[in-house]
Amino acid sequence: MSETIILIICFLLLVSYLFEITSSKTRVPSVVILLFLGWATKQFITFFNINIPELSPILPVLGTIGLILIVLEGALELEINKDKLELIIKSFLGALLTILVLVFLFAYLLSFFGDFSLKDRLINVIPFCLISSAIAIPSVKNLSPNKREFVIYESSFSDILGVLIFYFLAFNEIIYILSFGSFILKIIIMIIFSFIATFFLSFLLRKIDHHIKYIPIILLVILFYAISKIYYLPGLIFILILGLFLGNLEVLKEIKWFERFKLDELEHEVKKFKELTYEATFLIRSLFFLLFGFLIETSKVLDFETISIALVIIFLIFFFRALQLKLSKVPLIPLLFVAPRGLITILLFLYIQPSQRIPIVSESLITQVIVLSTLIMMFALMQKKS
Repeated sequence: MSETIILIICFLLLVSYLFEITSSKTRVPSVVILLFLGWATKQFITFFNINIPELSPILPVLGTIGLILIVLEGALELEINKDKLELIIKSFLGALLTILVLVFLFAYLLSFFGDFSLKDRLINVIPFCLISSAIAIPSVKNLSPNKREFVIYESSFSDILGVLIFYFLAFNEIIYILSFGSFILKIIIMIIFSFIATFFLSFLLRKIDHHIKYIPIILLVILFYAISKIYYLPGLIFILILGLFLGNLEVLKEIKWFERFKLDELEHEVKKFKELTYEATFLIRSLFFLLFGFLIETSKVLDFETISIALVIIFLIFFFRALQLKLSKVPLIPLLFVAPRGLITILLFLYIQPSQRIPIVSESLITQVIVLSTLIMMFALMQKKS
């Protein structure tokens, strides 16, 4: 059986790579292909009655590592300078305002499905309100640099802000003034920790002369994120700061204070680190979406009890996204349709405690929203040339 599993995984990853390198011509996001391949594999295995061990516990592990690597990959590609300041502000405010509007609107709509507390309603709807950087970032690589940068910033901010709000609500039994103070303190602690950890990892990257050096650095990044998660700190802030630091060494060279870090020596190592990060991201992202596609049950996608609710959610997502882009003076097409729900949606849904779950927010509804939003993005990007 192990040989069969190895054959299937290797074949699927090679097919995934084939679609990855041809996506610029086909204009079909590789994530969509991965989901379909995973689903088709499930049908194949079921038809031939091949025994496969339970894989669902692996999904959140792959999802967490994938989220770290995807945000890191996106941050490594971003340039920070005065010219980008307006873009950063637009993407940050756009992500924040959209999340807040959708969260309270969806929470209000949930009140029609039962007498649930406001806190539980807010926790259950947050997963629907975040743009998945795991799907959005790799899907827009064929767009113009400005549009691509906007999506990277916006989806990264959406993930970070969404996780912050979710943790604040989920892990504070009673919310009062001191809770906000504690929340702000955690953000400050995380920012300070992020800079210290970034300098430490940069030092290791420059100093280690062993032939194995990049994998330990990536493992330390994942370890630091896991530790921050244990203490309910916003670890994605660390990932974003690390990526921005390593990806903007040319800019940092112009700042006299950074001369002591010997950025010229570090620059050579960062180039190799980026290459390994890109390959690791491809592997983990592919495995995650193949597994998610594999675990998708056709009955949940075609669940008519929730499909009408999913369509309402999709409509509201794109309606308020259109308003956001208009206010931000950002081109509507095709960015209007680049609002997929995906990895971060799944992870936050899995983090909801059983006592906080609302029945209508089911796996069927989550799956339908993810599939619909991803397909809409795919068809929009296939029609757009830049």
